[in-house]
Amino acid sequence: MSEKKPKRPHFVYTLLVEVGRKTGDGLPDGATGAALMCYASGVDEDEAVRETVAVLKTADLNVLEVTGYGSLEEREGEGHDIEVDERKMMARALRENSVVVAQTTVFREGDESEDEDEDDDA
Repeated sequence: MSEKKPKRPHFVYTLLVEVGRKTGDGLPDGATGAALMCYASGVDEDEAVRETVAVLKTADLNVLEVTGYGSLEEREGEGHDIEVDERKMMARALRENSVVVAQTTVFREGDESEDEDEDDDA
């Protein structure tokens, strides 16, 4: 007789994923990469990161770096202002035990140098 392990609770983690270019990645022409704001379900942040990277790789994205901002509870404890729409996406990720890409910011050649030039002029 085998006993089932109790299911560990899942939490939703906010992750910022930076991706580079790769053939077939679906990013627009002229893009050098992108930043993806994701909400991912997991028993801990490490699992959420692993699952997010795996999902993005299946979409032919070249994951370069992942920055974790913590669970909903951790972010609330730090005083983050979390909008209703963001909470809805987090609830969806938890309900579906999935990764939700909430926002994509495309990087283009020269984006960084323009910001640096503005700082030099000040």
